[in-house]
Amino acid sequence: MKKIMVLPELCDECRDCEKACEKLYGKSRISIREYGGLYFGITCQHCEDAPCARICPTKSISEEGVVEKESCIGCGLCTLVCPFGAVEIYNKKAEKCDTCPDLEEKPCIKACSKKAISLIDTEYVTHEKQNKYLKNLLDVTTGARRKKKGILDILTAGTRSKAAFEKKQEQD
Repeated sequence: MKKIMVLPELCDECRDCEKACEKLYGKSRISIREYGGLYFGITCQHCEDAPCARICPTKSISEEGVVEKESCIGCGLCTLVCPFGAVEIYNKKAEKCDTCPDLEEKPCIKACSKKAISLIDTEYVTHEKQNKYLKNLLDVTTGARRKKKGILDILTAGTRSKAAFEKKQEQD
């Protein structure tokens, strides 16, 4: 599954992504919002068990997150249940990001001069995190990774050694 991600630390709220999307669809399917001094992108997250698809009385929203405009009645139930606020009603039809599946180059990504927007493959990210975890586990298991000894480690090791020695003395 690929998702649009906006990196808040890079976004400067120029809204070029919104303008590019609006030019293509008449209504932007991405929104940039300021919160806590950073700018976040609001887009459809293509939930695995999408509440918008489940609640749609006409089944106009597919499990893949595509809105079938012909059958959408614009009731707005999808907007009420979306946990991200990514679904909107425009011209009496539901609108949400579908990651432009027919376009090789995504307009919002192309328009972003700060390179704050990207298309992320969640399966790839998961696989990379698993590999990092397994590498760390292997390092710990094989002893390949050794901690540098600082003064605190030496003092703590000394205390543990002393306690073990005293315990041994008591047993004898």
